Amino acid sequence: MIRVTPQISIDDSEIEESFVRASGPGGQNVNKVATAVQLRFDVRRSPSLPNDVAIRLMRLAGSRLSKEGVLVLTAQSHRTQADNRAEAMERLVSLIAQAAERPKRRVATRPTRASEARRREDKSRRGATKSMRRPVSGD
Repeated sequence: MIRVTPQISIDDSEIEESFVRASGPGGQNVNKVATAVQLRFDVRRSPSLPNDVAIRLMRLAGSRLSKEGVLVLTAQSHRTQADNRAEAMERLVSLIAQAAERPKRRVATRPTRASEARRREDKSRRGATKSMRRPVSGD
């Protein structure tokens, strides 16, 4: 069980990991050892996530989400499989925690009478400045 928030925890069986060859650091092992981690998490079918969190997570995932609703995270910045695995897991947990936060509702407000008066005054001042730039008409 992976604890994300006090209310949300994900079962290990919901996460699928595969290891592929990574580009980047690794010395002579870079072409021989599969150190990069591809972590897959099925957001759409996960029983651990509440519906509203799953919807926000799918929106946050962007291009990392497949058409089937599977979140794919790739970690390959470290030289060892264990470090890349830990990084991918950490990124998944932070993404789900971010999706678990409810966005604040925007409260519609109106501009004050004084701010509207200032805006109108600035507009007329700008208009007067621009009218002074016009060529003088010679009668």
